Amino acid sequence: METEDLLEGNGGEVKREERGLLGLAWDVFGQELKAVSYLSGPMVAVNWSLFFLQIISLMMVGHLGKLALSSTAIAISLCAVSGFSVIYGQSCALETLCGQSYGAQQYQKFGVQIHTAIFCLNLSCLPLCVLWMFLGKLLVFLGQNPLISHEAGKIAVYLIPALFGYATLQALIRFYIMQSLTNPLLVTSSITLCFHIAFCWLLVLKSGIGSLGAAFAIGSSYWLNVILLGLYMKFSSSCAKTRVPISMELFLGIREFFGLAVPSAGMICLEWWSFELLTLISGLLPNPELETSILSVCVSTTTTLYTIPEAIGSAASTRVSNALGAGNPRSARVAVFTSMFLTCFEALLMSLIMFAGKNVLGYVFSSDGDVVAYFTDMIPLLCLYVIVDSLHGTVSGIATGIGLQQVGAYVNLGSYYALGLPIAATLGFWVRMQAKGLWIGIMIGSISQLVLLSIIISCTDWKKEARNARERIFQGRLLAENDEQN
Repeated sequence: METEDLLEGNGGEVKREERGLLGLAWDVFGQELKAVSYLSGPMVAVNWSLFFLQIISLMMVGHLGKLALSSTAIAISLCAVSGFSVIYGQSCALETLCGQSYGAQQYQKFGVQIHTAIFCLNLSCLPLCVLWMFLGKLLVFLGQNPLISHEAGKIAVYLIPALFGYATLQALIRFYIMQSLTNPLLVTSSITLCFHIAFCWLLVLKSGIGSLGAAFAIGSSYWLNVILLGLYMKFSSSCAKTRVPISMELFLGIREFFGLAVPSAGMICLEWWSFELLTLISGLLPNPELETSILSVCVSTTTTLYTIPEAIGSAASTRVSNALGAGNPRSARVAVFTSMFLTCFEALLMSLIMFAGKNVLGYVFSSDGDVVAYFTDMIPLLCLYVIVDSLHGTVSGIATGIGLQQVGAYVNLGSYYALGLPIAATLGFWVRMQAKGLWIGIMIGSISQLVLLSIIISCTDWKKEARNARERIFQGRLLAENDEQN
């Protein structure tokens, strides 16, 4: 009897211990879910505000006529592909460098890395500016309408200040998000959006500048956001730890920054450019006006929705890089699981909403019956793509937090250019599935990217990555101290 009581008592202790561990696991998961949601929620609004600056400008210019609208649309699209995408991609290197430095509590190094990034990103703008200055002539050389090309070239030149503002802004955004300071980003982006609506209306429709005013308004809005974030950085006590004076030390990190910035840009741009190529390819299909319109609507829809998983990906990158920098691989794994859980919920919700509104969603973009019917027929594919796009957006953020940009660039190159686009061209032209075939092809590329990155992340040795992060951070500090002594 005593033995039975003893066994029952030991069993009870084991059960209580198991319940305690389970409760602890759920508590950790709940805290991490709250942290990721706290970061990603405001970032959705920030991403939307930056996205709508260009949309609002096009809406204003649309009231000036077809020439102004077409030239502005071409200029903004080409500048996004050839300039803004490159700068955005390079700035993602900070999600690895600054995120890990902040996690390791190397606040001085964190601040210097931000200064290095601002310098390097603005330096990268110089060759892009040369390209933009000759954009009009390049379009004419490629056989585009001379009048539209000339106007688009002028708009591109007026967008050059916007490029430098965007470069500085992206570095400052990483300064705040890597410290989990999202409220300043939310407030300043909201102020900037309100300013842009009024200022763009004044320049485009009232001043007589026309479409050039839209380009000037975009640049002014970016720089206003930079000024507001810079002022907050200078005077807020929440930035005291990472606020460092500008010094010559920023030049010591140029090699390290570009070492991650170049593959980061490749990872982002290879994916971004594949969709632009898809739209161009659609112009070669029979009935190109309808097919191109459908592809443009599909890309616009998914780009708008992508701001949500992009925000979750930024939050995941922050949490993972902070954990690795702190030498805490367990927290990094928890952040990965929590971010993917949140993304799955968001992806399913967005897909269900899209499918429920499939009969009316097309009228948001067009009143043409053929376009609406075609787009309604594409909705099931779009719903599936939204799920894939959401998951790979978060997975890409996790890979960036670890520092796998070079691997990610090779994955995107193979997924989209060796697999996705060839299948898209085959289905679109040879199988004659038109726009639907093109979209299936690019979706297969996205699925391939998602699967490959997921396998790579699942095989990650988190303890090793934490050691690598710590070694990179403190080795860099030791080298800097040795240079100062010499």
